[in-house]
Amino acid sequence: MINGLHAIVFSPEAEKVRAFLGDVLELPSVDAGGGWLIFAAPPAELAVHPANGDGHHELYLMCDDINATLAELAAKGVEIASGVSDQRWGLVAAIRLPDGTELPIYEPRHPLPPRG
Repeated sequence: MINGLHAIVFSPEAEKVRAFLGDVLELPSVDAGGGWLIFAAPPAELAVHPANGDGHHELYLMCDDINATLAELAAKGVEIASGVSDQRWGLVAAIRLPDGTELPIYEPRHPLPPRG
């Protein structure tokens, strides 16, 4: 029934963020028409957490080795917005996008669902 997950990053500096996703994170893309790039993403997972009050949504990048990934990104000139924090469920940090916003990244410690 469901065959994928489509996430959207809204940014006042969309061109810079698109360039970052393609050039720095090296995500392949296709032009859906008129310069609207759709980037391929690695396997995804979806979790639902309890919320007090209104719900909201978050987007995290995942990696196998957060320290190596952050070092590789820093070598490409990416600003590390927040260093590694040891959480019960994984190691979490954040990188800064060209529009100034932060994008969390984490190395999971929880079991991963089967990829298929």
